[in-house]
Amino acid sequence: MNALKTNASLFLLLGLCATFSVQAASVRVANQGDVLSLDPHSLNEAVQLSFLNNVFESLVTRGKDLKLTPSLAVAWRLKSPTVWQFDLRKDVVFHDGASFSADDVVFSLDRARGEGSDVRSQLGTVKGVRKTGNLQIEIDTTVPNPILPDVITNILIINKAWAEANNATRPVDRRRGIENAASFRANGTGPFRVRERQPGVRTVLGAHSRWWGKSESNLDEIVFMPITNDSTRVAALLTGEVDVIDPVPLQDLTRVKAAPGLGIQQSPESRIVFLGFDQKRDGLLVSNVKGKNPFKDQRVRQAVYQAIDIETIASKVMRGLAKPTGSMVAQGIRGYSASMEPRLAYNPDAARKLLAEAGYPEGFEAGFNCPNDRYTNDAEICQAVAANLARIGVRLKIQAESKTTYFPRALKRDVTMFMLGWSPAGYDAHNLLYTVLATPEGAQGQWNFGAYSNAQVDALTQRIQIETDDKARNRLISEALALHAKDIGHVPLHQQMVTWGMKSHIKAYQRADGFMLFKWMTVEKR
Repeated sequence: MNALKTNASLFLLLGLCATFSVQAASVRVANQGDVLSLDPHSLNEAVQLSFLNNVFESLVTRGKDLKLTPSLAVAWRLKSPTVWQFDLRKDVVFHDGASFSADDVVFSLDRARGEGSDVRSQLGTVKGVRKTGNLQIEIDTTVPNPILPDVITNILIINKAWAEANNATRPVDRRRGIENAASFRANGTGPFRVRERQPGVRTVLGAHSRWWGKSESNLDEIVFMPITNDSTRVAALLTGEVDVIDPVPLQDLTRVKAAPGLGIQQSPESRIVFLGFDQKRDGLLVSNVKGKNPFKDQRVRQAVYQAIDIETIASKVMRGLAKPTGSMVAQGIRGYSASMEPRLAYNPDAARKLLAEAGYPEGFEAGFNCPNDRYTNDAEICQAVAANLARIGVRLKIQAESKTTYFPRALKRDVTMFMLGWSPAGYDAHNLLYTVLATPEGAQGQWNFGAYSNAQVDALTQRIQIETDDKARNRLISEALALHAKDIGHVPLHQQMVTWGMKSHIKAYQRADGFMLFKWMTVEKR
């Protein structure tokens, strides 16, 4: 009997030690929104791509300094003006043990540029992908694309055989609500593999023991969970229920900083938050103006712009942690120009005059679609904008909703006035022009929710695509962005900050794109 008690005690002790070991190398991360799908081609959204970059990998990735670095491709070269060749890494295995090869790359790139994919705009110039060896592929483009390696850093590679076996050969289509096995399961080559998926509750990752790379992390487990309510998310960090939160609500920064054993990690994000308008329909989806679309009139869009008290929003709503801007791209993005930074002056009187000139002296009503769990204080910003516009007679009916429903709605262009934030793929302004500002046509303008259209901007976007001289290219980018600014195609608001709260014994690296990569996160002994 004593021997049984001794053995039981020993097993209990060993169990506790094992548990402690796992806990010491595990983190619980709470985000304001969930990862909407495990399909890497289903949604071109930063939280989604940030999380999935821990599970899947691209041919080319970015280091801590955001410079291009090899990933599943070890080398790449431009064989001709329209042919890129990529040499692939050997001895790479997927999470299920399958060997990685050129077949997986050809399949994944074709899948990512196919119907239903939300990342296909990044492959808009790709004409075809072919295997030229077991560990080599070539990409043909319709026109010269000198920055192709830059813009494919988030085109993630999945296992062809796994996708075929699980009826997931086509991407999950968020617009149509079409799901498949790739929504809930994943088979990548990344440093972490999916152990458990409960949408809206938690997703658990474990270390991939056969990962080819050298991880700086000592994490064995990551528990990622959405906690939409700001107060609840902060309380979970303060009580130790979670180890990391993203973002820290601005109103709670001082409280988190002052809490024993906690800290704040913060840096400027390469994202501009802006407003847009339905500029295509003859009558708006939500408005008291019938048979006419006020937002087609540049004077109305300018009135909206000049009615927004951006400095008060920056100081009160954003608590000084946002940089107001008139630019659609942030500093550090290729093509950025300081000349685009100045905003149109806040001037409600001028705004009222513009409305009157446009035929709306008493203003009008319009819908305003906003996410409430995607950008920092997004719902509060929308409320402040609505209060500003009410002073000039533009009465906005806010529809604030989770990004779970917001993005599918916006991607179908079922919006009236809307909020969006954008950090250009490849850190190049062409991505903004091609994906957000160009006239929607196929992959082009995929995130141009309001269908803004300017033929000159479109033509410049095509010229920028093939221009190889940096100075000439930057001049063309400035010209295109200046035309868009003159049109008031969208209304830029501010550049926001990346703000994480975490226990002080956790170390992480924060890139300007806000991606949280667990291979750069460690839990130190206390």
